Amino acid sequence: MNDDAPLSDTDHTMMARALRLAERGAFTTRPNPMVGCVIAHGDEVVGEGWHVRAGEPHAEVFALRQAGERARAATAYVTLEPCSHHGRTPPCADALIESGVARVMVATGDPNPQVAGQGMARLRAAGITVQCGLMQDEARRLNRGFFSRIERGRPWLRVKLAMSLDGRTALSNGESKWITGEAARADVQRWRARSGAIITGSGTVLADDPRLTARVDDGVEVAPVWRVVLDRHLRTRAFAKVLDDSAPTLFFHAPDVRPDARFSKVDCEPLAVDGAGLDLHALLARLAARGINEVQVEAGSRLCGALFAQGLVDELLLYIAPVLLGSSAQPLLALPSLADMAERRRLACVDERRIGDDWRLLLRPQP
Repeated sequence: MNDDAPLSDTDHTMMARALRLAERGAFTTRPNPMVGCVIAHGDEVVGEGWHVRAGEPHAEVFALRQAGERARAATAYVTLEPCSHHGRTPPCADALIESGVARVMVATGDPNPQVAGQGMARLRAAGITVQCGLMQDEARRLNRGFFSRIERGRPWLRVKLAMSLDGRTALSNGESKWITGEAARADVQRWRARSGAIITGSGTVLADDPRLTARVDDGVEVAPVWRVVLDRHLRTRAFAKVLDDSAPTLFFHAPDVRPDARFSKVDCEPLAVDGAGLDLHALLARLAARGINEVQVEAGSRLCGALFAQGLVDELLLYIAPVLLGSSAQPLLALPSLADMAERRRLACVDERRIGDDWRLLLRPQP
């Protein structure tokens, strides 16, 4: 915390409420972060809001509109430092100052260099009490992709895999539809919807011809999700679903390959080759430059294994089906052999739950 003033149970309750509001923008705010705001007098909420879409009003503006004159002398709980610069919308710090709020609780600072402490400094200069750090871990976790893009220069990378109880992801001939049940497949769609891009490889496109779009419940708004295909030699067939115009699509290929008429509806970019494949570090830097915060990888064992081997995986979304595929089926990941158990890769399970007849684990690699 930046201020030693004691915090109350009400402070925690209100910030938790603001975080829940922020999460409502999970499918629509990108490339902006998810932000929620609650304005209250003690335990009485007089205004609340969340950021819905980039280019539209921020969470603080919606909350202040709802509060009206009752914002005066109130406390504003905001999950991310209020902006202090003119972008597509005016500074939220100025709106809070003009409203007459007496205190602003901020969960975490904004790493964007255009803000980065300046929003809170402006509030303090106007005589408003500012405290930062309440539920900071939860706020950063909510916007892990945004923080990753700004602080590390690459999106947060999640690998999605589905496997049988004996650790297999596809039959020996490449067939993988469907290992899991309908409930698990519907769950995957919601993870896709919060991603800025879905990455796959040409092998998966050739074997499964996936559409790679985010299809959630009817009436639920989802901002466009990029389809990103790593196709070093541009082997994708002309009738492949990823070549239609149902979603923005980006192909990466080797520098010595030239796209032909098959790729007229999609974007194509050359990418440096690193060893046996395209440069994955450069790939993520390119996606960050496009404002993509979070990516989901849905690919075969080679690409997923390469991402793990290069230390680029931030979390593994693993679905386990109660089926057996046999020893000749394809393994979960293609990883280098280990000479000693001390070299084994450790993952921490941060969430586990039943999804229909299947299990879902969310795991994060450990140092």
